[in-house]
Amino acid sequence: MKPRLQLTVIGGFLGAGKTTLVNRWLREAEGQRIAVLVNDFGALNIDAALIAGASGDTIALTNGCVCCQIGDDLSRALIQVLESGTRFDAVVIEASGVSDPWRIAQLGMAAPELALEGVIVLVDAAAAMAQARDPLLADTLERQLKAADMVVINKVDSVTPDELARVREWVSSVASRTPQYETSQSRLPRVLREGLSLSEAREERDARGCTQPGCGHDDHSHHEAHDHGELFDTWSCRPGRVFDPNALRAWLRDTPPGLLRLKGVLRTGEAAWSEIQFAGRHGALRKADAPVDGAAVVAIGLRGCLPVAALEAAFAASA
Repeated sequence: MKPRLQLTVIGGFLGAGKTTLVNRWLREAEGQRIAVLVNDFGALNIDAALIAGASGDTIALTNGCVCCQIGDDLSRALIQVLESGTRFDAVVIEASGVSDPWRIAQLGMAAPELALEGVIVLVDAAAAMAQARDPLLADTLERQLKAADMVVINKVDSVTPDELARVREWVSSVASRTPQYETSQSRLPRVLREGLSLSEAREERDARGCTQPGCGHDDHSHHEAHDHGELFDTWSCRPGRVFDPNALRAWLRDTPPGLLRLKGVLRTGEAAWSEIQFAGRHGALRKADAPVDGAAVVAIGLRGCLPVAALEAAFAASA
């Protein structure tokens, strides 16, 4: 069964930091071939040392990634990427500052070659409250937040603790069940940008050992993979039983608070396997080939907030 390309949509109002995040993604690809679709090349300001060549609406980068200008038709740009003949690992779409990122995600989901990894919406901590009070902007901002699988409150270094608390409260009032992550300069750990690798997450947990409780947010000093233990708790198991697909779908509709991402391959019948994925607010269960290493589930949450007991009850407990 051919794996589908992971699609991520980056949304947020003008000035929230979307372009900075895209640039980070491209610079830190680390062997991944990423196709990025943007509205405007000019706003990206890609490092000249990264550019291998440009042709029409496409910029090829030295690390194997490409950046494509959407123009007037996102569908056409997406088709060009899928039919380019290049094997990409992921597709990232930067939504315009006033667009509804969920509509873009739905368009991408219509392509059978793609699987939605999630919608990331950035919020400018310094401007959010003034924008939220503007009757001409409020509806757009709320629609963006409601589309998010993860809300990244950006530029937290430019506000006071009281101002940041008001932004958190506003975001929670609009999208109460959506995970929030706080940072500056659009720093977002790779594991939150690109989802979970079953093997990498297990290795990271085993190398780190058990972590102790203590919720916190980004302190701007731990962003590389080997430092994720400072920010996140990771849990994994190898279930030996057969799962009921309907029960798994019901669990995905009502996941426990504190879970950011989950990925796994589980036995769902005598000779049937399914891939389970959850990111932010959305989960999916799809047919899968039998894994070489057997069943496995990994999950991640902010340190001290991961619902370990609920995960063990759902996946590690005996039938």
